[in-house]
Amino acid sequence: MSQGNESGRPRVALGRSTPLLAVLLLLLAGWFGWSAVDQWLQSSTGTRLEAARNQAVGDVQKAIDAQLAQFSKQLALAPVTAALGSGDAAAAATALRDKWNGVEDAQVLDATLTDAYADPATFGYARLALLEKALAEGKPVALVVRDGGSPRLGLAAPVQLQGRAAVVYIRQPLLRLTSVFDSIDTPQSAFLGLRQGGFTILKKGNESLGNGADALARPVGETGLRVVAELPDANTGALGLGVVASAVVAVLLAATALLLLFGRKRLSLPTIRRKQNTEDVGSGLTLQESLAQDPLPVADIASSQAPAPVVEPGAEAVPAGIFRAYDIRGVVGPDLNATVAGLIGQAIGSQIQEQGLRDVVVGRDGRLSGPELTNALIEGLRRAGCNVLDIGMAPTPVVYFASYHLRAGSCVAVTGSHNPPDYNGFKIVIGGETLSGDAITDLYRRIQEGRLQRADSPGDLQQRDVVNDYVQRIADDVQLDRPLKVVADAGNGVAGAVAPQLLEAIGAEVIPLYCDVDGSFPNHHPDPSDPRNLEDLAQMVKRFDADIGVAFDGDGDRLGVVTKEGKVIFADRLLMLFAADVLMRNPGAMVIYDVKCTGRLSDYILRNGGSPMMWKTGHSLMKAKMRETDAELAGEMSGHFFFKERWYGFDDGLYAAARLLEILGQREEDPSEVLAELPDALSTPELKVPVEEGTQHAQVALIVAAAQAEDSPFASARISTIDGLRADFNDGWGLVRASNTTPVLVLRFEGNDEVALARIKALFRDQLRQVLPAGTELGF
Repeated sequence: MSQGNESGRPRVALGRSTPLLAVLLLLLAGWFGWSAVDQWLQSSTGTRLEAARNQAVGDVQKAIDAQLAQFSKQLALAPVTAALGSGDAAAAATALRDKWNGVEDAQVLDATLTDAYADPATFGYARLALLEKALAEGKPVALVVRDGGSPRLGLAAPVQLQGRAAVVYIRQPLLRLTSVFDSIDTPQSAFLGLRQGGFTILKKGNESLGNGADALARPVGETGLRVVAELPDANTGALGLGVVASAVVAVLLAATALLLLFGRKRLSLPTIRRKQNTEDVGSGLTLQESLAQDPLPVADIASSQAPAPVVEPGAEAVPAGIFRAYDIRGVVGPDLNATVAGLIGQAIGSQIQEQGLRDVVVGRDGRLSGPELTNALIEGLRRAGCNVLDIGMAPTPVVYFASYHLRAGSCVAVTGSHNPPDYNGFKIVIGGETLSGDAITDLYRRIQEGRLQRADSPGDLQQRDVVNDYVQRIADDVQLDRPLKVVADAGNGVAGAVAPQLLEAIGAEVIPLYCDVDGSFPNHHPDPSDPRNLEDLAQMVKRFDADIGVAFDGDGDRLGVVTKEGKVIFADRLLMLFAADVLMRNPGAMVIYDVKCTGRLSDYILRNGGSPMMWKTGHSLMKAKMRETDAELAGEMSGHFFFKERWYGFDDGLYAAARLLEILGQREEDPSEVLAELPDALSTPELKVPVEEGTQHAQVALIVAAAQAEDSPFASARISTIDGLRADFNDGWGLVRASNTTPVLVLRFEGNDEVALARIKALFRDQLRQVLPAGTELGF
């Protein structure tokens, strides 16, 4: 028996394992120490990159300002002014080239730009945009253009050529702009670049990071240029600890290991002694005796199986107002930031997991806030255990397509749609169903109640590119019987990255307009439902003698159309054309349209052998109704078109444009003649009356109640209240409904003639004045 062991049982010899334990502690200390160093290096890289980006912004602005100032000086030189005054454009151009060292080319063109528009593809669309910008702004301007076979710095300024309006074009080497980057210290592991629209002019550092890089971008004044930057993926600290915490743990572990190794002869591990026997100080308890004397705590099984919900940090800052009827949408900064996006991602991921799914596709539009919000959303989805397929910048319909093509079944499009540049949001599909209504607001409740899953390990992340697959899938099915010349206006939205390629792939001759992706939308708002946003498109269609013009909204899920005469074809009339085509192959099929569509649509569908159904406005509500009724086609006055025949049933402005050109290419008549044959009536576009936030639904409810009274002036009308109040008379109709996305009342009117239209508008005007505050401007 061992001396001092009363029971006669051998003691656990802990001292023999001390060296092994010390080595293990040293290894752990090294792991935590390297984690601290790695995180410190990452932080240092971020600081250096931010400094490089800020320097680049300032230096590029100075370079452009210097070029424009020099341009103005050259225009004021005596030989130049004399040549312009005498009307000698060639002499003026020669003087500019001779007097300005390094200039590659100089031209003086008539302000009509007739020669340039005669062959715009050869002249260059970017050069045309530069010259038009100079004429519009009335001052010297600069842009990066493709000229002489490669990118150049282009300068343009309006001038008078013997009393006639003209414009001077100067081509400078791109080095005039990019040479400033030579002296900028850029971390090699990070990326720094100069970008105009979607074109990256210069790249420095790790070019593999350059596909996105807009999260840290900063604009260069009002030049249309921006300096973009991107850091490599951050390595998470050991056990999620930060720099300081990792360093402290490393020091403590190392100190403990050293004490174990070198202090064993002077220090002994404390032992647990019997209270009954204090004579043998060196004898310790066995493991079994220690457990018997001080048993381990027993976990509460019930509580471990069903832990109380824990509200994530930052949940209190998530505003309820961004959870709308059809999607999540708000102003970046006050409403949406990375923390909010991460929690939304975790809520979506939790819902996906509860349905037994794991994979989700994520894509974003071209807004400047998109990369930061997308990264945070992906982090939240992965935190919930979802595997993310990131397709990068892509139109919303391409995101929907990817969920089918990649067999994920779920997707999130990060997009502000047609809203102003400072907005962004999320359109969500889970298990093939677009979230709307209560399903959207339940995401908010999840966040606030702490019903968020947190996986033991984050889900996978893959980068995928599906744009070519999307284009190929459509081109394999849709081809034009004859070539059509079409102007495509993307309004600088993300559709511009796909529309020209797609329409060319089906056989069209495409003239791109505002197809460079720029999240500040510098030319016009990307909302084709507003005729004012189609004015540039109408002018370009006429100027190029194109067959038709098509326009897309900010994320590419809506379509607008103008004829070569400049006439806007509203979406409800386009739906007639689509319905007639679909019903030829699917007689008796259901065609759904929203409450804002023309009264002529129902009869047209019936005459073509279809089953019409009017339904609520909203892309997610439309898709849900299509699934319920097995409809082949649906459309909204806003320009959303949903094809289930030959497609997937989601709203897709790009695909709708392809189907439109296919139909027009099958007809011998001119496209304008085909569209003119569609039934028409005197009608208004969508009219919007601003009201106080949150009051629109209550105000519409009062109007509905008044219209249903026995003595109502609407007594002779067929009343529909599925979405606001729609009153159909024998000679026209009117509608008022509450917008689910903005604090406005939406109205639209139609009449067989001017008298009927005026009467119906007056009826609604009277009802609105009884409900709205005095002095509210109705605008009709």
